[in-house]
Amino acid sequence: MSQSRITRRSLLLAAPALTFGSRLAWAQDTATPAPTEIETPETAQRNISSFKRQDWRDHFDELGVATIVADTTSRALHFWAGDGSDYRVYPTSVPMSEELTKRGYTKIVRKRVGPDWTPTSSMIERDPTLKYMPPGSGNPLGTHAMYLEWPAYLIHGTHDTRKIGRRSSSGCIGLYNQMIAELFEISPIGTQVRIL
Repeated sequence: MSQSRITRRSLLLAAPALTFGSRLAWAQDTATPAPTEIETPETAQRNISSFKRQDWRDHFDELGVATIVADTTSRALHFWAGDGSDYRVYPTSVPMSEELTKRGYTKIVRKRVGPDWTPTSSMIERDPTLKYMPPGSGNPLGTHAMYLEWPAYLIHGTHDTRKIGRRSSSGCIGLYNQMIAELFEISPIGTQVRIL
C-alpha cells in the first residue's frame, strides 16, 4: 500500500485549481444568488485604514474627567472615559493646511447643541461671501459643538459629510453629526484635549 504525502509545494501548486474549481461550482449553483452589493460600515472609507491606535499615556499623566486625542495625520479622534472603561475612535475632518492647524494641549470649556456660526476675520479674508449662520442645515458646525480654550477652535459636527476624512476645515476638528452627538454626551466640560 502506498502512502500519499502532501507537501507544501504540492498544496501551493494545487491551490489555484481548487479556488477556480470552487468558484466555477459556485457560479453554476443557481440556488445561491451572487452577492449584489458589499455592505459598508458607517465610517469614513477614505482614511479608515490609516487609523493609528493611540494610548492616552503617551500624551497625558492621567485620564482626568475624560481625554481626547485628535490625530490630524490619521484624521481620527480618540476618546477615553475618565475611569478608563471606554475607548472610542471617530473619523474626522482636519484643517486644510498646516498654517491653520493648531497643535498642543487644551480642554473643552463649553458645549452647545444647535450652535450658530460666525466666520473669523481670516475666513472672511479668504472668502468674503461668508456670513453669520444661525443653527440649521446650512450651518458648518453641524448639530453640536464643543468649544476649546483656544478662541475659534472647536470640535464640532458637519452637515457636509464629504468633509470627513479630508483636509477641509479652517482649523477645527469635524465629525459626522451622529458621532459628534455621541461624543458630546460622553465628554464633560473639562475634558482634556491634545491635537497632534
